[in-house]
Parts: sequence; C-alpha cells; structure tokens
Amino acid sequence: MIAALTDAGAFLTGHFQLNSGRHSDRYLEKFNMLQWPRYTELVCRKMAEAGRTYSPQTIAGPTTGGIVLAYEIGRQLGLRGIFCERAPEGGRTFQRDFRLQPGERVMVVDDVMTSGESVFDTIGAVQKAGGVVTSVAVMVDRSGGKVTFDVPSFAATEVEMQTWAADECPLCKQGVALKIT
Repeated sequence: MIAALTDAGAFLTGHFQLNSGRHSDRYLEKFNMLQWPRYTELVCRKMAEAGRTYSPQTIAGPTTGGIVLAYEIGRQLGLRGIFCERAPEGGRTFQRDFRLQPGERVMVVDDVMTSGESVFDTIGAVQKAGGVVTSVAVMVDRSGGKVTFDVPSFAATEVEMQTWAADECPLCKQGVALKIT
C-alpha cells in the first residue's frame, strides 16, 4: 500500500493545514492515488476483505474520497455504494434520495483519517437514517491509533505524519507559507 501511494506521488512535503485544522509538514494527496484504477482496486480489495466478515448490505462513505471508495468496495462485494454530504446544520446527511432500510447493515469507509471526524459524522448519518454500522475501514490511518470506534475497524495502511495545533506549529513560527488542503 505504501508503495502504491509513493508510486502515485501521493506524499507531498511543505506546510499544510489539514481538514482537522491541524498543521503538518507532510500531506497525503489521496487523489494522486485514487485517480489510478489499479491502485484504487488494490486498496479497496484490502478494505472489502476486512469488511466482508461483518456481512454489510451497503457501503457508505463521506464526500469526497469516500465516494470513490464506497463505490469500488461496493462493486467488489456486489453491494451498493452510497455517500453522505455535509449538512448545513453540521455533521453529515444522506441526500440525493439515498435511503437505508431500518436495521440495514452498513460498512463505513473513508480515505485518510486524522481525527476521525468524517467517519464519526458518517456513522451518525447512518444511524439517523435507520441503519446499523457493522464496521469501519479507512484507506490510511494517520491518527497513530488514537481514533477508535464502537465497531470493528481496519486500516489498509498506517502512516505516521507529525501534526501540530495551529498555535504550536513550528512552520508557522518560521513563516513558511501555509497551503490549505
């Protein structure tokens, strides 16, 4: 998995503000890898095999990278892949007429996890829609194992990347230009 990320040019260096608000000197541009079907199929195969054990009926992910992953994992498992979007009031919600049956078993997938916020929001959207989360799978866990869920979870790979709160960032103190991801 690391080889696929490297070959695709997904590892970037600089000064980045992550979606979580934290800063880092390295960034993982997942779409540099997800643009290549052979790499996407490879990573999704690992995620699908991990989730298959929990007998999901649907695969759900958050926008944006979760769309590609939910679709491909669903394709590999012969299931539908749906996605949830940011809700105006916060969190995420299923739109575009995506619906879950009461008690429908859902595997939640996401791309790069730092704080777990988008996964937790997706879990909330599944529960609000009446579904039951069976498991979570992420393409890359960069939380250092700090994020856990109340269901079985799996990471196709783990990547250590140091992050800092914005007010503690040494790159900010050095005046290095910040790129918002």
